[in-house]
Amino acid sequence: MEPNKINYVELPARDLALNKAFFSQVFGWGFKDYGAEYSAFENAGLDGGFFKANFCSRPQNGAALVILYSNELEVVFEKVQAAGGTIEQVIFDFPGGRRFHFLDPCGNEWAVWSEPSE
Repeated sequence: MEPNKINYVELPARDLALNKAFFSQVFGWGFKDYGAEYSAFENAGLDGGFFKANFCSRPQNGAALVILYSNELEVVFEKVQAAGGTIEQVIFDFPGGRRFHFLDPCGNEWAVWSEPSE
């Protein structure tokens, strides 16, 4: 752990089991439960967890947008849909790459980006 560096992120989840299944299936994350209302995620690139809550994290409500990286953007796009995620913005170009936005099964907004296609 490094001082003054982002170390952990927590996100709400209306249904912990549903979100755990989604992120395991799409991104290969593991989970460690701490009681019935909290589950830490593992192998996600940054430590964090989901806490049971009846609200969701959306940038338009003032929340930070968590952006994941993939070198197979189209594959992840399809996996998100197949696992029950909702596409919020289809793949688009931006300076420096391409990305899409999706909602997880609990309504939290995420993005996935990749380098520009050649």
